[in-house]
Amino acid sequence: MTTVRAIPRDTRDILGEGLLWSARENALFWTDILGRKLWRMSLADDAICHWDMPEAIGWIIERAAGGFIVGLASGFHRLDLDPFHLELIANPQPERPGNRLNDAKADAQGRIWAGSMPFLEQPATNWPPTGSLYRLDPDGAISRHDDAITIANGPALSPDGKVLYHTDSRIGQVWKFALNADGSLGPREAHLHFDGTTDSPDGMTCDREGGLWIAFYGGAKVARFHPDGTFDRQIALPTPQITNVCFAGADLSRMFVTSAGDGRPDDTLAGALFEVDSGAIGVLPHQYLG
Repeated sequence: MTTVRAIPRDTRDILGEGLLWSARENALFWTDILGRKLWRMSLADDAICHWDMPEAIGWIIERAAGGFIVGLASGFHRLDLDPFHLELIANPQPERPGNRLNDAKADAQGRIWAGSMPFLEQPATNWPPTGSLYRLDPDGAISRHDDAITIANGPALSPDGKVLYHTDSRIGQVWKFALNADGSLGPREAHLHFDGTTDSPDGMTCDREGGLWIAFYGGAKVARFHPDGTFDRQIALPTPQITNVCFAGADLSRMFVTSAGDGRPDDTLAGALFEVDSGAIGVLPHQYLG
C-alpha cells in the first residue's frame, strides 16, 4: 500500500504550487499563489519557513549564478533570499494586464519555459483563452511559443530534454512538442486528454524512465503515464485539489505533492503539502543560466 504523509504545519496553502527541489540548499521550495507566500522546507531537519511576497507567485527556479528566478503576477523577477531582494527582469505580456504567470520549468540549456493565464475575479468557466507559453533565455530575451490557452500549466521535460509537455488545465488537454537544441518547438501534438472538471491536469514532472507524472486538480490523485501516453498507475491523495508534483532528496526518490485549500474550509487536508511513496526516481531540475 502506498504511503501518503501530510507534512505537519500550522497553516494551509490557499493555492499551493510551484514545487522545486534544490540540491544546493538541500531544501524543497513551493509557493502559495493566492496566499502570496514562498515556502521552504529543509530536508535535513524538516524545518519550515516562508517569505511573504508582494504579488501572487506562481513558481521558483534556481539560478546557476546564485539566487532564484520567480514568476510573479507582473512577470519574471530575480530573487535573493538573504538578504531578501526582488528585481524585475521583464513582463512578457504587458498587453494582457489581466494575466499572470502560472507555472514553469528550466531546460538543459538554462532557458525557462513559463505559462500564463487570466487572473480574474469571475469564475474560471468565463475566463478567455489569453494564456501563452513563453521562453526566457539566459540573455534575458523573451519569446512566445504557444498561445490561445486558458490555464497554461505543468510544463515538464523528458529526461533526454527532447520533449516538452504542457497543458491547458481548463480544457483537460496535455500537449507535447519536440524541443530542439536551439529552443524552437516542433508542431503541437495532442498527447493526453481528460474531462477538465473532475480530472483537470495541473502540475507535471517526468521521472528518470520518462514516465510523466501529473497532479489532477479535482481528481484527488497523481498519475503516471508512459512516454507513449498509456496509463501506468495512480496514487490517491486525501483531498481533491492536487496541484503539483516533484521529486526531491539526494537520490531523487522522495515525491512531494502540493494541494489547494481554496473553497474547502472544512477539509482539514486541503492546502497541505504531502510526501508520497511513489516507487519512482526523478530527474535533477535544471537551473536558469542567466
